[in-house]
Amino acid sequence: MTSKLTPNEAEARRHKILVAARWCFLNFGFSKTSLDDIAKRAAISRTLLYRTFKDKEDIFTAVFADWLISRHPAAKQAAAGTKPPRELLVDVCRLMVIQPWADMVGAPMAGEFFDVCERIDPEIEALHRGVAAECVAAILDGDESAAEVFLLALDGLLSDEPTPAVLEQRVQLLATRFAPSANKRK
Repeated sequence: MTSKLTPNEAEARRHKILVAARWCFLNFGFSKTSLDDIAKRAAISRTLLYRTFKDKEDIFTAVFADWLISRHPAAKQAAAGTKPPRELLVDVCRLMVIQPWADMVGAPMAGEFFDVCERIDPEIEALHRGVAAECVAAILDGDESAAEVFLLALDGLLSDEPTPAVLEQRVQLLATRFAPSANKRK
């Protein structure tokens, strides 16, 4: 007879699965990752995997939400800070782009990660993009057009798959162009 997991144990198992699944998706790709791969990487049985998630798409959506959507409160808090706008832009970019990029860069299937999320659950991708736009617009005095251009430029900074350090330098430069340090928050 199996004992029921405590909420903390269930959350620990869920986290272990998500970390294992993220690694599998980034290294094998969505289509080539099997539930057996995830279970093996998480060191649990496939049966236990099914007790936590209904299928591979459910796991993928949970990976994206856990890894990126969980950053939204911190990004909103950073955007509302009192630092100069340039620094706030860099802080938000670190949370929403640079740190996740550092986890992904170099993984064989990293390039498909966002594309698969957009295909499987476009609402999550739209939510992530929307929060980024909201944060940037707030920093740029509510200028939604400038925020959109900033995010498009930010997308372009990733096109050649730079190292996290190079991406950080590029974000610093981009933020300076959109919000020079001399501008102070009101």
